[in-house]
Amino acid sequence: MRATPRVYVVDDDAAIRTALQRLLNSEDIACKAFESAEAFLAHPLEEAPSCLLLDVNLAHGTGFDLQAQLLKRGQHFPIIFMTGYGTIAMSVKAIKAGAHEFLTKPFEPEQLLDLVREALASDALNLTERQLTCNVVARFTSLTPREKQVMALLITGKMNKQIAVELGTSEVTAKVHKKHVMTKMHAGNVIELLKMHERLGALVPYCITPAC
Repeated sequence: MRATPRVYVVDDDAAIRTALQRLLNSEDIACKAFESAEAFLAHPLEEAPSCLLLDVNLAHGTGFDLQAQLLKRGQHFPIIFMTGYGTIAMSVKAIKAGAHEFLTKPFEPEQLLDLVREALASDALNLTERQLTCNVVARFTSLTPREKQVMALLITGKMNKQIAVELGTSEVTAKVHKKHVMTKMHAGNVIELLKMHERLGALVPYCITPAC
C-alpha cells in the first residue's frame, strides 16, 4: 500500500503554523507542524512522498541551517522556503542549495497549494527511484567478494573463459559464480545487470582484483 503524502511545516510563528495546517487539511493533504528545526529533526520521518514548508528566519538559526542538516542526513525531499522579507540574493541561495521554491509572505493560498502538489508529485517519483536503488544495493551487498569481481567483469562483456583467466580459476568455477551473481542480483541477462550497475553508480565501489 502506498504511503500517504505528507507536508511538514517548520515555522516559529504559531499563527502561521495553524493557518498552513488548516489550509492543507482543507485540501486533504496530511500535515505536521513544528515550531523549531530541533523539534523537526527529532521527529522520525515516514518513508512517503514529502515536502517541507520552511521559514527562512527561525528563532534559533535559519532555514538554511536546517536545509544543510537534512542534506547531511541524506534527506532530499523538496523544500519550499517562506520569508516575510525575501531578497533576490536570498532566493538565489535557496534555489542553488536545492530548494524547490522560494515564497515571500504573504502569498496566495492557491499558489502555495499548487507548489505543494507539484513538490509531492516530484518526490513520489524520486521516492520510487530511491527504493529501487536501495533494493539493488541490498542485492549487491549480498554478493561475496569473488562474486563482486565476477560481476565487475561481466558488465564489461567478458565471457566465462575470459573471466576464468582474469581470476585465475577454472571456466566451470567462473560459470558457477556467474550463475550466483545473476540469481542474487535478480538479473535475467547481462544487460539487466549493466543497468543495475549504472543505478549503483558511485554508491558502491567495484573491486576486481583477486586480493579483495
